Amino acid sequence: MARTPNEYAVHLLIEGGHREEVRFATIQEFQKWYSGELVPKASSNDFISVPIKNVQGEYMVVRPFSIKAIRVEPVFAGSVDRYEE
Repeated sequence: MARTPNEYAVHLLIEGGHREEVRFATIQEFQKWYSGELVPKASSNDFISVPIKNVQGEYMVVRPFSIKAIRVEPVFAGSVDRYEE
């Protein structure tokens, strides 16, 4: 049986080597932001808002043309990181 992610970590790789991570509750929320905000303004020099739902009172804006790559990672609440010692 396939597991369902609890949320999605979206890693924004920004020009100049900066990296930011934001989280979305569902893949549909990410797709709505991506196709509704980011793609239409992809070559714009104007700032767009990046939703940060898990941090109260904090917000982020970014220039769309400075985003060089996006990685979407499903996050499972039952996931356990195992490190070899």
